[in-house]
Amino acid sequence: MRSEANEKLILALPKGRILKEAGPLLAAARIEPEPAFGDPDSRLLRFTTNHPDLDIIRVRSFDVATFVAFGAAHLGIAGSDVLMEFDYPEIYAPIDLGIGKCRLAVAEPVEMAGSDDPRRWSHVRIATKYPEVTRRHFAARGVQAECVKLSGAMELAPSLGLSHRIVDLVDSGRTLRDNGLVEIEHIADVTSRFIVNRAALKTQPERVGGWVDRFREVRRAA
Repeated sequence: MRSEANEKLILALPKGRILKEAGPLLAAARIEPEPAFGDPDSRLLRFTTNHPDLDIIRVRSFDVATFVAFGAAHLGIAGSDVLMEFDYPEIYAPIDLGIGKCRLAVAEPVEMAGSDDPRRWSHVRIATKYPEVTRRHFAARGVQAECVKLSGAMELAPSLGLSHRIVDLVDSGRTLRDNGLVEIEHIADVTSRFIVNRAALKTQPERVGGWVDRFREVRRAA
């Protein structure tokens, strides 16, 4: 069995937009993935880097937190929306990287806007992939939220009668507008964080803590 000192550290990165925005930060941290990492035709999910003791895995954004929380990855980059949804105590998120900026919001069809005061709700049905965040948000003011969990295409839910309202990430708001929806409540601002597994940081403070320090320096210099 390999010792922790000989075990490779794993950095979990999310697919999609955040990965593109994270590219300059990786470069500034002097992390160079193998060529296959930048090959759109590659089906690899794990990649070596110019650091012999550091590999990268590329997974779905929601899965980054799970890989890190359960120790399958030691380091990661995850949106604060994901961290709020899962609220894993095993994750330490010391650095706001300032990328992946958007917001988590409640939206409803344009024709409903202004017809019903949210402050008077006692119950609401919401389509979302953030059921825990949504329930907490509404429970804070005594509203029971019935959440219909979806993994995507939230904007279809109101027009197809699945729910009148949705909770989803909003960037420019164009997707909402194109689907006849309007933002009515702000839940939280969202950015991506550099995260680490707490146990890994405790048992390997120099190795894991060294990467925390390096990304903190990169963020300060940005």
